[in-house]
Formats: sequence, structure tokens, C-alpha cells
Amino acid sequence: MNNIEAYWSAFKNKNNITTDKYSAFAFGWPESMQNELAELVKSGIKTATTSAFELYEPNEEIPLIGEYNIILDGRGNPVCITQTKVIETVPFNLISQEHAFHEGEGDRSYDYWRKVHEDFFNKEFKENKKTFKLDAPCICEVFELVFK
Repeated sequence: MNNIEAYWSAFKNKNNITTDKYSAFAFGWPESMQNELAELVKSGIKTATTSAFELYEPNEEIPLIGEYNIILDGRGNPVCITQTKVIETVPFNLISQEHAFHEGEGDRSYDYWRKVHEDFFNKEFKENKKTFKLDAPCICEVFELVFK
């Protein structure tokens, strides 16, 4: 059993969870950003995230309400577990200030969020040989910290 499976098992046993379905991932890149964002989740500051719908692989599942997520640090170690509460698909340029605030990054302003995410998505799309457009559909996820 690896450290992610052991972490999941501890959570399941403590909370009488019967499902074995969960996702395990780190937010963003590089490693320093992954560490910072994992700590924001663990501290309860970051309670939302945004992903680009067009960058999901054909067979990759989009987030689901009720799903458990093991949040990893930059070295792949589990930091905490969240549960998805809300999923909306929204064009990037229509994402709300409230959602940006709940992402918990920087000064939590919409301007900060928009700049950081535009830069991030431009790089991600370019790496995937695509072009990021301001009306790109994004999956806005709200989650709750359930284990740390």
C-alpha cells in the first residue's frame, strides 16, 4: 500500500466511508505552486478551483458532485481530502468575483485571479497545441475540506 492509499484508508476508517472512488492530484505547477496551493486548501482558505474543459482527455472524467479528492503536495504526498460540492461550466470571461475569491490565491481579488489564470491557461493550452480563448469553457468546482 502506497502513502496515498494509506491516507485514503485512514480517512475511510475514521469516517465510515465505504466507497473506494477518489481522485488524487496536485493543483498547478511547478512544485512550489503545488505546495502553496495544497497548504491553502489544508488551511481552509482555498475552497474552489477552475479547470479548462477543453484540456480534459477524451476518457478523463470531469469532477463530480460528492467526489472525494486527495490533495497532493509537489512531491506527491497527501496533504488533505476535499469533497466536491458544486460544479458549473462557465466561460472563462464570465467566472465570478466570488469564485475567484474562493480560490484563495494571492490577494483574493478578481484582477489577481484573472491574471494568474489567464497566464496559466495560455501555457497549458500552448503545451497541448491549442489556443486559449477568453470564452473557453471552464469547470468551476467548489469543495469542502473533510480531512487533514
